Amino acid sequence: MATLGIIGAMDEEIQLLLQGLEATENFSYAGTSFSKGNFHGKEIVVCKSGVGKVNAAMTAQLLIDRFDIGAVWFTGVAGAVDPSLDIGDIVISSSCQQHDMDCSPLGYPVGVTPYQEVSDFPAHLPFIALAQQACERVCTSSSYLTGRVLSGDQFIADSVLIKRFYEEMDGACVEMEGAAVAQVCYRNEIPYVMLRSMSDKADGTASANYSEFSVEAASRSYEIIADMLANYEG
Repeated sequence: MATLGIIGAMDEEIQLLLQGLEATENFSYAGTSFSKGNFHGKEIVVCKSGVGKVNAAMTAQLLIDRFDIGAVWFTGVAGAVDPSLDIGDIVISSSCQQHDMDCSPLGYPVGVTPYQEVSDFPAHLPFIALAQQACERVCTSSSYLTGRVLSGDQFIADSVLIKRFYEEMDGACVEMEGAAVAQVCYRNEIPYVMLRSMSDKADGTASANYSEFSVEAASRSYEIIADMLANYEG
């Protein structure tokens, strides 16, 4: 069974996974810490990328290069874009795309990287199904949907932007790392999936809601990841 890499952007998003690791070995590369061990009998490497697309891309490539990773899951929080989502709900990535890649003056749609075949990176269908099954078991007090995760180097707290992300980019949620990790996985031919729990609605109340609900949302993501690991067959 291939080693599985699990990335979170912040301490809150990985601390429960780290607590559950057995036979742990710790490594540090380029200022990033990696913990390798067993969880539910599966060999995994858990790491914190830090916030933003550059940190996320660097961490994903290090994970793949240093640990011979066969798959990548990303867990954490996000802001809701789809109006049907509420705080605490889950988004499973169907794909990931950058919302702040904008070469529209050159004739490219927003989100499309020039001279690149793919800009909307599809998640691995078996992982999507695994996450959906986990949500059916775990999400007793919240809802989930599968949709496009939008990423950019901005904390979004603007209802006008959210409306545009939903109507023009078909976004389900917005965060700051997913599309960078997805692009690295795509280029390395590594299957991936993103799991995001809504900590806010990315509108004018986002900063207050994020502070209040981010830990709770990260805990819910962990519960789903733990269920996925228990049923993951590699």
